[in-house]
Amino acid sequence: MITITSFRMHKTKVIVGLGSCGIAAGANKTYQKIKAFREAENLDFELKKTSCVGMCYREPLVEIIDENGSMLYGEVTEERAVEIIEKHINQGNPVKEYVVKTDLFKTEDNTFTDSQVKIALRNCGYIDPECIEEYESRGGYQAIKKIVAEKLKGGDVIQTVLDSGLRGRGGGGFSTGLKWRFAANSQSDEKYIICNADEGDPGAFMDRSLLEGDPHSVLEGMIIAANAIGATAGVIYCRAEYPLAIKRLNIALEQARKKNYLGENVAGIEGFDFDIFIKEGAGAFVCGEETALIASVEGKRGMPRKRPPFPATSGLWKKPTNINNVETFANIPWIILNGAKAYAQYGTEKSKGTKVFALAGKIKRSGLVEMPMGISIRDIIYKIAGGIKDNKRFKAVQLGGPSGGCIPEYMSDTIIDYDSVNATGAIMGSGGMVVMDETTCMVDVARFFLDFTQKESCGKCTFCRIGTKRILEVLSRITEGLGREGDIELLEELAFQIKENSLCGLGQTAPNPVLTTIRYFKDEYQAHIRDKKCPALVCKKLIIYKVNPETCTGCTVCAKNCPVDAIDGVRKQLHYIVQDKCIQCGACFTKCKFEAILLS
Repeated sequence: MITITSFRMHKTKVIVGLGSCGIAAGANKTYQKIKAFREAENLDFELKKTSCVGMCYREPLVEIIDENGSMLYGEVTEERAVEIIEKHINQGNPVKEYVVKTDLFKTEDNTFTDSQVKIALRNCGYIDPECIEEYESRGGYQAIKKIVAEKLKGGDVIQTVLDSGLRGRGGGGFSTGLKWRFAANSQSDEKYIICNADEGDPGAFMDRSLLEGDPHSVLEGMIIAANAIGATAGVIYCRAEYPLAIKRLNIALEQARKKNYLGENVAGIEGFDFDIFIKEGAGAFVCGEETALIASVEGKRGMPRKRPPFPATSGLWKKPTNINNVETFANIPWIILNGAKAYAQYGTEKSKGTKVFALAGKIKRSGLVEMPMGISIRDIIYKIAGGIKDNKRFKAVQLGGPSGGCIPEYMSDTIIDYDSVNATGAIMGSGGMVVMDETTCMVDVARFFLDFTQKESCGKCTFCRIGTKRILEVLSRITEGLGREGDIELLEELAFQIKENSLCGLGQTAPNPVLTTIRYFKDEYQAHIRDKKCPALVCKKLIIYKVNPETCTGCTVCAKNCPVDAIDGVRKQLHYIVQDKCIQCGACFTKCKFEAILLS
């Protein structure tokens, strides 16, 4: 959201966050309620829209900016919206208990925002994403104008990107500048730029939010890349499940064309003809892999191919092609405008700049954050995300999406950069970070992610197609109480074969959740297999339900709700569960009002 410090205005602004997360939380209804209230009361303020500010746990968000400054209100329902407008605007009396961020005083949410360094997310929540003039007012398209004014050659731009240390934010972490140089050195009259906006892990929430909140930054990054390598056309590959992102991208593309940022002689650069088109994908996870993505753009089934040749020499339509993801392109205009050193001052020696993370799971504050590389996992979870919900014990964090790995609590001082994360067995991915507490079963977590990757396997490689299916079968058996001695070794052998023999990144990283949970939580596997117990009390088939004689009142509710009549007892007397008949459905546990059902 916009934060005003030195700038003052005469007309009050009310800005509603209308990203997908806000809309899902009811922000559209809040917006319409404020609009109707303004008209009914004939109030004089400007009502505007913006996108996600990252504070998703506080949606819907409404910001009011007046001559006194800015106040961001959280969890603004329709009823609360009327109260806020009435008191803040009509009476000049802000409703401080609803404020989640302001320059005027501290709030409990300050730690979520104050530690961030926003480069990729610099405009998200600050501008109306459907207004190119607002993007321009914050330095938008100044980077391409700088290239024109200073007569920078493609090699100069590529060297700046190299010097910045920017590595691809899609997961692989390959040097962006080096990737551009390979494509620039490929000789062809036709070259392409592709923006990969189809990553299917939790980090894809970041891609979607960037496209929804600041589409022009991605377009400008692509234009700069195209000019640097000599590309003639660009493609944004975006999954069709992101309708709002696609809508705002189409608006941004049309606006950019009208202002000559796209089309013939872009930005006045003689001979630089470049346009961008959207290709809607069907949401296949494998199309996050660049050669599978290219196949999909060409109208083929999304399946990877062997490399070399690499896309930089033979990509889309067998022409030199450069592929980066949404976050990578969003960084480019800032780097060109502010210089390589300004970007490289953040991060670590080998991982420069900032990284956007999508925080989810058992944390108090979920949403998008952008932090300098080098921050520790512990600091993100406790200082930024506010710690674990209900003050439970932090157990592990799953980093890198479905193909990522699980890092245990005792390794939470690990800093986040490409090399340190890879050393744990996890991957950076596109920034998905799922936090788990003591109630999480790590065997079940591995099964959950393998179920996803097995379904998303394109089937081209035998080791991935069959191997992930066999791993899933073993994990399912273990969680159902049918695990056998040797299963852990079997899982490790299958995982090794899949990693070594799969063609693309999906297969090569699919076993990561299994390998890391075995590596760090082997005792849980052993408990499931040898003791037929689930320490976290998650796997239903391994849970034993018993009646607590100290709290049972004999109300008969459990017996009435048992679908197999496994509970005996008469009214007002102690009940008991017949274990041979119990099917572990949990109905007695959920229905009991006296906490008289014990799990073990």
